[in-house]
Amino acid sequence: MISLLNRTVFNFRLFTLLLPLGSFMIAGCVEWGRIVLSDIDPYPYFGLLVFATIAWLIAIENYGLCTTKYVLTSGGNVYAAFLATLATLFAELVIMFFYRATSFSRLFVSSSAVILFFSTVGLRFLLRAAMKGRLLRKSGSIRVLIVGADEFAGRTAQSLVDREFKGVEIAGFVRLPGQDATVEGTVCDLDGIGPMVAGNRIDDVVLAVPAPRLHELPHILKEVRHLGVPVRAVLDLGDQPPTSNRLLNVNGVWMVNVCHTPAESVMYMILKRGFDVAFSAAVLLLTVPLMAVIVAAVKFSSPGPVLFAQKRVGFKGDVFKMYKFRTMRTSSGTEGDTRWTSPDDSRRTRVGAFLRRSSLDELPQFFNVLKGDMSVVGPRPERPHFVEKFAIEVPRYRARHYLKVGITGWAQVNGWRGDTSIEKRVEHDLYYLQNWSLLFDLRIVLRTVLHTVNAKHAY
Repeated sequence: MISLLNRTVFNFRLFTLLLPLGSFMIAGCVEWGRIVLSDIDPYPYFGLLVFATIAWLIAIENYGLCTTKYVLTSGGNVYAAFLATLATLFAELVIMFFYRATSFSRLFVSSSAVILFFSTVGLRFLLRAAMKGRLLRKSGSIRVLIVGADEFAGRTAQSLVDREFKGVEIAGFVRLPGQDATVEGTVCDLDGIGPMVAGNRIDDVVLAVPAPRLHELPHILKEVRHLGVPVRAVLDLGDQPPTSNRLLNVNGVWMVNVCHTPAESVMYMILKRGFDVAFSAAVLLLTVPLMAVIVAAVKFSSPGPVLFAQKRVGFKGDVFKMYKFRTMRTSSGTEGDTRWTSPDDSRRTRVGAFLRRSSLDELPQFFNVLKGDMSVVGPRPERPHFVEKFAIEVPRYRARHYLKVGITGWAQVNGWRGDTSIEKRVEHDLYYLQNWSLLFDLRIVLRTVLHTVNAKHAY
């Protein structure tokens, strides 16, 4: 079962990596077929092809275009192919902008991107058709023996069989000691597994052992190892399924990522930090005159410092000082740390009301981003007092801290800002955690700019 999937994914990955070459060749025939070939210098295009292939490799890894999940599932895959193609095209445009020695054909670049997208979708369609044709044949079916005979084993068997690729047959079930058999089909005891397997072909053994009996795995493995077929174990984690299918071996200790965070990936560290530094530096440079005006306005609107510093909880629960332009009259730190702002808050100054409504008071937070305490996009940082409160009241609230906190976020652009539902805010933050990508960040930044004027809860 796994060997077939691994071979399929390997072949699919190989052909996918060759798609930029194919798209360049087809686009070249379209472009150069209508003009004199001698007018074209092909060598710069070879360099562009190498760069596009590298960008394509990074894109398909980032969007999971060469994974088992992409091959077997049917939802959202065209969108992933589109995003990967768009990222590759953007990388090509960047290199074309800085490489001025040659003027590349715009028709060639655009047509190669279109061909790359449709060839990616078409390749996956052909692959799925080929897998169906093979697995639907009787000779291509995979016979699986499931160790376990309770409801959990039954659900596992049903999930393996009831799929689009009906290439799995259940050869039988093995009842564990003291276990009541609730499954339909051939059932034998663990000590009688040998006679059952003797006259049957078994391709895989799947251990569907419920969580309370995981301590029995060493004994169960002793009974099934002699069968000479691959053995897999199904994880029963209840309503907390792993967000990644990767296993880790640390000094001989096998572990599975149950609560995986994108912050652990190299792609997140490189792309996220690179975008944060570049975007924050650009914003701060472009808004220097505006910030000078704000500094003067805050200074003359009321006595007190220009900047307001407040402790917030960030990545992995670390506490840092977040900076804003001061929008309220000076008061005790305890009041600001434990009290929400409200409409027509008497503590605000006239200048502060405008700064909050336009979100200009948050410009100094880009210094927090450059320092590394925050990101441009991420869950909004909360005060320690409220973190302790919400962690008790809202399930999985602390999971927000698996990522760097941000100036804006998915919850904020969907209206869950300020004194609004904490449950909804956490729901959106967890969605962002599970679906992070650089293009998702860019989408949130764009929506932030469009929604700033109509901010409903900025007071």
